[in-house]
Amino acid sequence: MDQILHPVARVEDPADAIAELAARYRRANGPVMRLVTKLGGSLESQMSLVPLSLRDQIERTVARALAASYGLAGRAPDLGERGPMVAVMASGAAGGAGGIATSLAELPVTVTLILNTIRAAAVEAGLDPAEPWVQAECLRVFGAGSPLAADDGVNTSFLTARLTITGAAVQNLITTIAPKLAVVLGQKLAAQAVPVLGAVTGAALNAAFLSYYREVARIRFALLQLAEVHGAEPVLEAFARAVEPPKITRA
Repeated sequence: MDQILHPVARVEDPADAIAELAARYRRANGPVMRLVTKLGGSLESQMSLVPLSLRDQIERTVARALAASYGLAGRAPDLGERGPMVAVMASGAAGGAGGIATSLAELPVTVTLILNTIRAAAVEAGLDPAEPWVQAECLRVFGAGSPLAADDGVNTSFLTARLTITGAAVQNLITTIAPKLAVVLGQKLAAQAVPVLGAVTGAALNAAFLSYYREVARIRFALLQLAEVHGAEPVLEAFARAVEPPKITRA
């Protein structure tokens, strides 16, 4: 594909590039995990305090936000290099300032800002975010592991064919991704809704989440480029081996 311009796609031996991408992936959730440790407690346990009805509302909100943000591809304003981080921190602070109600209202803004940042990573990689398959890959970044798991693996599956992405296919993709993303963002919402922490927690968590998904997007698009040259199966198998924790053997 002529539009893939990033130098990583031209290397003859992808081993070093894959090793570097694996190291970057292992470091990607560092800021989030450090923040969770600093806040104390478990976001999972905080999420257990959220009523089931609210969890369902979070999932519906996230699904609508993904669908709406997907439709903005190519029309979102360019916020520059630092703009997305400033905007997502402001969104998190505003959401955390008023408890659960404002935190829930903030989720669509956060999802949109993060997805726009993922699209920017696609542009960095020489891809056209207006292409339907690239838009789909941007959505799939949200399904690539979780910033709240120390070792959640990485979903490196790619679309098996660059076919026309129909509305039904996009909806199915959103339906698959939304529940998992809702759990992750619901845990964030529960943490930032805690009195006293509020706005500060919301801003800090949003910043950490944006950094995580931006880095995962860059890694995913780099792997996609390597797969274009060296084949998807060998690249993904090599990456899976590289990110797998070392096995402890007994003498």
